[in-house]
Amino acid sequence: MSCLGSVMVDLSDKLENPGESYSFAGHIDAASYSVGDKDLALPHGASFDVVFTNAGDGILVTGMVRAEVTGACDRCLEPASFEVAGEIEEYYLFEEPEDPEDYEDGFELIGHDRVVDLGDAISDAVVMDTPFVVLCREDCRGLCPTCGANLNEGDCGCADAAQEAWVASDENPFAALKNLKLD
Repeated sequence: MSCLGSVMVDLSDKLENPGESYSFAGHIDAASYSVGDKDLALPHGASFDVVFTNAGDGILVTGMVRAEVTGACDRCLEPASFEVAGEIEEYYLFEEPEDPEDYEDGFELIGHDRVVDLGDAISDAVVMDTPFVVLCREDCRGLCPTCGANLNEGDCGCADAAQEAWVASDENPFAALKNLKLD
């Protein structure tokens, strides 16, 4: 099942001959989707524009999906937003192939009703264009691992205090040099 929902396209009476094309555009009013453990919102849904082409033994679908996405920054947990512009490419066969192993990634069949569900192809394109690390801004400094302060709002001082404590500790391999006097 598609994470953005179904997009049923009726191709009956269309693309009867090899080489023929049919353009189709639309909008999905999906509110959100998940990638791994991240839940991301689509405040305005997703828009897509595709071209169906009869390739002789099946239908090739190519196009783009675009969406504005919001979620939590992976470093500071503040709101983050980014644009998705994913490429859609899917191939739907008219008949099951004689040797299915020729299709390493599997294949989809077009039923006799000639209705195609683009939902999975659109969802795949959105997920593939979602960045692995979502940031509120490129130079996000994140949260302090000691006190949890948002370092984008200012320095909390924990890093300086930790460095001073380490320099003064006996666990510091250079502690023996602290009393060394160089003339």
